[in-house]
Amino acid sequence: MRAQLRHMLSALIPPLLAWHASAILGPIGTGQPSLPGGRLANDQPPGTFFQGLKPPFPTGDWWVGYAALNQDAIVGGPFPYQSRCLANGVQFGISANREFDGTSIRQPSNIEWSASFVEHNGAAANHKAVDWDAQTVTVQYFAAAAAMNSFMVPGSAYMTFNYTTATPTFTSLNGRITAINAKTVPGGSAVCESAIRFKIVTTSSTYIIYSLRGAITLCTDRSANPTLLQCYQRISGVLRMAKLPAASHEKTLDTYYATYATGMNLDYSFSGNSATLQFKWETVGEASKLMHLTWPHHRKALVSPNYLPTSSLSYLTTKGYMYPALGATWNMAYSLPTIDFNAPRAPDASCKVSIIAALEYEVGKLGAAPRPGDFYFWGGAIAAASRLALIADQVGRSDLVSTVVTYLTQSLGYWTSRSYTAVQAAYETAWGGVINKAGANNFWVDFGNGYYNDHHFHYGYFLSAAAVVAKFNSSWLSASNGLGTNNNFLQWLVRDIANPSVSGDPYFPLTRHRDWFAGHSWASGIANGAAGRDQESVSEAVNGYYGVLLYATVTNNGNLKNYARLLLATEQQAAQVYWHLYPSAGSTARDNPYPEAAVRNLVTMGNVMDWQAGAWLFWGGQRSQIAAIQILPVTPINEYMYDSAWVKNVLSYVSSELDNPDVDDAWKAVIYQAYGNTDPRKAMELSASLSSWGSGNSYSNQLYFIATRPNPSGAAICSSTQGGPTGTWALQEVSSGKYVTSSSSRPDLYADSTKAGSAVAFTFGSAAGGSTIRSNATSQYVTADITGNYPLSAARDSPSTWELFSLQLKSGTSDQYTIVARSNKKYVALNSAGALLPSATSVGAAAVFRLITPPAPEVYKGPKGTYGLQEVATGKLVSLRPDLYADATSSALAVPWTFADGLGATTIRSNKTGQFVTADISGNNPLSAVRGVAQGWEVFTFESKDGTTDHYLIVAGSNKNYVMVNAQGALMPSVDSASSASAFRLVAPPQPANPTGRYYVQDAATQRYVQTSGSLSQLVAGTTTQATATVFTFTGSSLSIQSATNKQFLTADLNGGSPISAARAVASGWEQFWVDQKSKDAFVILALNNNKFFSTSASGALYNNATTVAAASTYRFVKAS
Repeated sequence: MRAQLRHMLSALIPPLLAWHASAILGPIGTGQPSLPGGRLANDQPPGTFFQGLKPPFPTGDWWVGYAALNQDAIVGGPFPYQSRCLANGVQFGISANREFDGTSIRQPSNIEWSASFVEHNGAAANHKAVDWDAQTVTVQYFAAAAAMNSFMVPGSAYMTFNYTTATPTFTSLNGRITAINAKTVPGGSAVCESAIRFKIVTTSSTYIIYSLRGAITLCTDRSANPTLLQCYQRISGVLRMAKLPAASHEKTLDTYYATYATGMNLDYSFSGNSATLQFKWETVGEASKLMHLTWPHHRKALVSPNYLPTSSLSYLTTKGYMYPALGATWNMAYSLPTIDFNAPRAPDASCKVSIIAALEYEVGKLGAAPRPGDFYFWGGAIAAASRLALIADQVGRSDLVSTVVTYLTQSLGYWTSRSYTAVQAAYETAWGGVINKAGANNFWVDFGNGYYNDHHFHYGYFLSAAAVVAKFNSSWLSASNGLGTNNNFLQWLVRDIANPSVSGDPYFPLTRHRDWFAGHSWASGIANGAAGRDQESVSEAVNGYYGVLLYATVTNNGNLKNYARLLLATEQQAAQVYWHLYPSAGSTARDNPYPEAAVRNLVTMGNVMDWQAGAWLFWGGQRSQIAAIQILPVTPINEYMYDSAWVKNVLSYVSSELDNPDVDDAWKAVIYQAYGNTDPRKAMELSASLSSWGSGNSYSNQLYFIATRPNPSGAAICSSTQGGPTGTWALQEVSSGKYVTSSSSRPDLYADSTKAGSAVAFTFGSAAGGSTIRSNATSQYVTADITGNYPLSAARDSPSTWELFSLQLKSGTSDQYTIVARSNKKYVALNSAGALLPSATSVGAAAVFRLITPPAPEVYKGPKGTYGLQEVATGKLVSLRPDLYADATSSALAVPWTFADGLGATTIRSNKTGQFVTADISGNNPLSAVRGVAQGWEVFTFESKDGTTDHYLIVAGSNKNYVMVNAQGALMPSVDSASSASAFRLVAPPQPANPTGRYYVQDAATQRYVQTSGSLSQLVAGTTTQATATVFTFTGSSLSIQSATNKQFLTADLNGGSPISAARAVASGWEQFWVDQKSKDAFVILALNNNKFFSTSASGALYNNATTVAAASTYRFVKAS
């Protein structure tokens, strides 16, 4: 196929359309886009530059700064010149300085001359575009019958101006004129010269003006303006002006000035997997004598060129030296990519199991498609997901494909939904294109998408994902989405970034971002006046055209597919010429764009602009970021772009960052993938250390791409331990021989047991980027704290990043591993207590573990039954307040406890209150019997003390601390080592002393009986006879005491500040007591609401305010009839 771009020049009459074309490759479509966001104009419409014309207009061409507001931008072109079209004339010049600051090579703007004519009034509305094509633009300045047409043709050594009945003027903008044709221009007087050639010397440079209409007269300004040169009569004809870079170049400029280009036809033809790209300039004069300047990428592709010697003429630009070639036609040959959806070879057999495991994990985690909020990151994510379907299909797991396709279909549905307004595509009418609606008046939305930045970056991702849906569900293309068919929608995206038709598509310009003469795309659009073209990620430009290729493949559009292949071949060639740097390249090599060795030592350009290129990004400066952004997204098509020399240089250049855990794995991942193109085994080994892949990549794609690289050695790309061990194993720490334990009451992992039977079994599973470890005892996943200060703990219901580990086989062994936590990239080591901490920074400091077949687990056997609890060191029994204290000196004052199995541990319940003992997680408060139901904080484990059979250490399940008895006798869950813990003995249960029945209560010290007194029925030990004493009824294990006098239950003040009173009709929490026997016939009474004992005051009133048994009053109970 062949497409031809031609222009129609109209010097004086404004055309209705600027394009005239005869294109064999017609438009992809011509229908008006119907998008969810409707139609709107952005807030940066073109100025009067396009007057008399209608959209679509170019937004990415080198000259768009002429048109974008405020129509005053300096643009890079027509190279070797930089220029701008101001209201009063065309300004131009060639940079005089090439600067390198250690990061960037720059050639700052050097505007040296302005061309205009006397009759022009300087109004901005009096200049406009009258014609453009795939390379050139013709700008007309006009005033009544006078006009100047400027042919802005990249590659021309001359600036060319065609005057019609106008009086030309040339103004030096960078120094006064000092000589004309060797005649000195004295200050304060005019010099005139009649000739067809004028050598103009200023204080800064030398230019030559050529007249193609015959001799004319040019004079310096008669009013002594030292910078103005003009004719003093109207002329009609062409004047050309060229900068003389060196005296030796003068002969060449003098020889070839007579033939000039007014436009360019772009042609291309295809033969199998080869293409010829043709530039054919429309010329005036002898076509064979057209001298045009070449860049390095031209010279690498030109077929049978007619070069002049490089010494005859040269201009140094940011793309290297431009050297001349003769002839109006250039043919450039390219090999076309043959890859489409999949790599050209199957994954290495050694990697298939790992790839399938990765697919199962990642496809299984897709779930419902998230609701998008932008174009760029949304597109990257679904394109990455689409690769899962392709990989699954290629490795024989077609059962996984439908899940991915469903996910993609759901996500792409948001594109076409009018009701989904969080992000919408709209048709922008001022320039003509598909934009993010929210970005029409906000540059910061989607990286300037509404101002035509990055469209090929954004839409390539969507096209790739959609092509995968269509590949597996062809009917989806023709399905209606309420705005048309899905195919219609995809066509609008393709037309936006890869329209091959010059004038046949009334809604979209020719291939929006492509600069055919520069040999690659520019990502920038119309923002900031369109000053300065740039492209950071050449690889995302490649991906844009890859998306077009895949779309063309599923729609069986052979013409479009060939066009996409040509776009890909040329963009990838440019990547290797201008973004990839080669330190070994010769500084004087003809086709080296960067002669400076220090520049090439940077290895990768982060951003290539029209006037500078450098190892930097708008958003970051790490070496790994700069390299990675020229690699991602990693797809099969990039096999052609990741050349061996460059990827080796990249790996070396960024090595310090690759070893830095603070550098994001997403950048490392794609660097390793690209490196796989030259050494897949090493790339796979390096990838084993990663835990994330970036939003546009996946673990499956990481493995797949490397596994499908050329592998001439035939050696296995993936190791036998790729992905780590799977199955059920116990862990034994090698140096100590101790086994790793964990339980529901202590989920932290400790290598602290010498008994194999106590080792916990773990299930090791495959996940994206590592292994998961799940405790079989609790079904919880092991997690690693990012700080490295806390032990590994089996404490997560499902795995995420902090639950991923890398098990690395120790050299020379087959069953010993070090463990790396993916949360912080640190090795697992042991502290002095045996806790597994993710804290070691080197393999030498790491603990080594052996994976062993899990032994039959030792069943935890805690005490069961009813016992008293005695602290061994003091012999004191544990009492209840309801806090637990080891302070009872007799069994009568102790509490019986029921020990039972619960939650894989032991529960302790007070027989006095029926409440379960709980342990505060902070360890700052005593154990307390205050819970009606046993849960995680109400379980304990009992460990034998030093192998004894009757001494126990108690571990609280809430915080895994041991229980110790403090100075006040309180049982505190506060120590983390067995050596600091208190030991306890289980003894026969104390017999309950609570009386049951009707009793008189007598204070043992005063011999006075208790009676109720006053309107509040307060208890007072105030009578010596039973006849005036009150009878009390004692009932229940949680003892309630009722006055027979008023039938009210005794209640105790919470603070113990008021006397006990018989004042409650119903017994509840404040009406419960416990009686302990202090001696044979003397008892103490405990109020359970505040855990204080009864005491009789001097006035005889009974208060619940004694904190110890010693301070309590004792009472006798005398049976009443």
